[in-house]
Amino acid sequence: MSKIEIRDLWLSFGKVAVLHGVNLSIAERKITALMGPSGSGKSTILRVLNRLIELIPEAVVKGDVYLDGRSIFSMDVVELRKRVQMIFQIPNPIPNLSIFENVALGLKLNKLVRNKSELYSRVKTALERAQLWEEVKDRLSSPAGKLSGGQQQRLCVARALAFEPEVLLADEPTANLDPENTAKLEELFLDLKKDVTIILVTHFPGQAARISDYVAFLYKGRIVETGPTKEVFTNPKHELTEKYVTGKLY
Repeated sequence: MSKIEIRDLWLSFGKVAVLHGVNLSIAERKITALMGPSGSGKSTILRVLNRLIELIPEAVVKGDVYLDGRSIFSMDVVELRKRVQMIFQIPNPIPNLSIFENVALGLKLNKLVRNKSELYSRVKTALERAQLWEEVKDRLSSPAGKLSGGQQQRLCVARALAFEPEVLLADEPTANLDPENTAKLEELFLDLKKDVTIILVTHFPGQAARISDYVAFLYKGRIVETGPTKEVFTNPKHELTEKYVTGKLY
């Protein structure tokens, strides 16, 4: 069952075309990896999916994207971003705010909780789901900037999960992490897909092979090949895909 349908999506920044007629189905409660060389349009697709692209004045989008059968462009953008949350390549907690407040802030600003007890419960649950609670439960009032890089990234995941999203967009979330913290985040995503649809942008074919259920290979703004991960990696149908998964194309 598809959670998201991308149909004939074109995007340009002024006169520079970035996406060329992208069509892609995103399966519900699975991990779909978008892979391809730098500049292939992977991260741009994520920014379309929660309409962050609209913050760039010169961006022109054509085509449509459907979330549960409804065009995202007909939705209230604030409501859309509650349902479709994003994790960025560089962890971006607010360093001087406490660990607790980093997770709680969005809930407060959007008036999603009724009292302090509910706020604490939502924050605790989010930190637990992000597999961070046991590491920080005794220092929730400490500044988030004192956490390690891997912990900061999981804090950002917790901040997103506090909204109880249906879709999590992850834009190269392990690019700046060491192998140990990369493994922790990959394990986390494998656990989260029981409840959340995950779209992962990665530069590393090995990561896509390890944790995704489906992959889409992009090259110069076009979808070259899509399919179940095992099938694409063991029997790629396109020469470009084969070169990429075997490390001959960067």
